[in-house]
Amino acid sequence: MKTPIWLVLACMTASLPIHAEVLHPIELKDQELASLRGRYVMPGRIVSFGIVMSSTWQNARGEVIGASSTLQVQQATIKPQFYVSLIDERGAPTAQGSAQPVAQGSGTVSGGAGLGTTQGVTQVVRAAGDDNSAYNNVNVNVTKADQAPTVQPHGQVLAAGQTLMAENGAGALSVSSTGVGVQMNIDAHGNQGNSVQRLAQGGLMQNTTVLGNGNLVNNVTSLNVVMRQNLPTAASLNGSLDQLKGLRSVGY
Repeated sequence: MKTPIWLVLACMTASLPIHAEVLHPIELKDQELASLRGRYVMPGRIVSFGIVMSSTWQNARGEVIGASSTLQVQQATIKPQFYVSLIDERGAPTAQGSAQPVAQGSGTVSGGAGLGTTQGVTQVVRAAGDDNSAYNNVNVNVTKADQAPTVQPHGQVLAAGQTLMAENGAGALSVSSTGVGVQMNIDAHGNQGNSVQRLAQGGLMQNTTVLGNGNLVNNVTSLNVVMRQNLPTAASLNGSLDQLKGLRSVGY
């Protein structure tokens, strides 16, 4: 008389909730993988993360205006802060004791109205003069260490909503914090051009427009990541192997 027992077991099995069923792996599409790839690391692996932004403009007579902004985040960091160091270099004097004058820029560029609405990394150089050099660079440096490097902050603290300004013979500089990022602007004197470097809302913009002659412009952003040198343990490796073995039964 075991029929009632089997009947009860069959009814209980049919009444189990969906989440109690055996879970089967689902293959992800390429589009889904593209949105996840490179965004995550194992907890505790990142020891230190830093950003260095630098923008400089040198005119034809050697005058330089610019700034360097740094941000360093470590496990002991309570409140991340951007520190700004201003760059102000005078031109070499002539035999008469004064710097050579810079000819007024007369170049013209057109278009580019949509550059301010781009996403991701945008690098633009537009030049309408002679003997100019302009560089937009992005560096990503990943190193391994057990401890974060000792970094002494220097320069002025850039608070949210604050703007730091400077000016010399090369041009006028402004470094501002919008609360969601940092932006550096340089307007070169003598209609020589302008440059913008902005890091905000997951995107980076480096935009340089040169209208005069003999200018040297640099926009550089470096991302520095230090990851812990911990090797995977035997337990974690065995767990990964068990997961891979489970895929064999479903054809992977």
